[in-house]
Amino acid sequence: MYVKDHMVPSPIVIGPNQSVSEALDIMSENELHRLPVVDGQGKLVGLVTEGLIASNTPNSSSTLSVFELNYLLNKLTIADIMIKDVLTIDKEALLEEAATIMRKNDVGCLPVVEEDNKLIGIITHNDIFSAFIDLFGYNQNATRYVINISEDKTGILEDVSRIFKESGISISNLAVYKTSRGIEIVVIVHGYDNIEDKLTAAGYNVTSVLKLHEKY
Repeated sequence: MYVKDHMVPSPIVIGPNQSVSEALDIMSENELHRLPVVDGQGKLVGLVTEGLIASNTPNSSSTLSVFELNYLLNKLTIADIMIKDVLTIDKEALLEEAATIMRKNDVGCLPVVEEDNKLIGIITHNDIFSAFIDLFGYNQNATRYVINISEDKTGILEDVSRIFKESGISISNLAVYKTSRGIEIVVIVHGYDNIEDKLTAAGYNVTSVLKLHEKY
């Protein structure tokens, strides 16, 4: 999976000379929590977030009047508070790399840039979550089989796939991962035909058969 397949292309942006008040309006109108900051040539020069604005402006407990608060928000520019040293990523990077960078640096997004730092997109932790859900096929009208493998050996995936194929069942998603229970194969198939008996007869330990439904 690549960043380019899951990023938000041409994201809503703001200029460094615009006011913090404008940023708040844009975020509110578009239900956003952050805005990339670009110059007149579309190059990334910073990032502004709700948290950053909150930490740089008076809060609701301030003794300032509404008029005084609005005055300050209109006078304060994005350039005054924005993050200038922004972590970025290339559109051709793997999604796993984006997730690793976000987790390691405790950030919720990565602007996607091309040469000369031109902004072409943004990827957030929510985009990562969506990709994870898609990868495991959770949001489908399908059946999810979990098969525990006690001994890993060549040809297991081919054999498991053959059993489904011979039963006329199409596999839409397949994943293998290691747990404290051993190696588990997760298979998502279309339809609800239960072939647990066939898998068991072939020597496989089926630990779960779950019917999935489109939920979100």
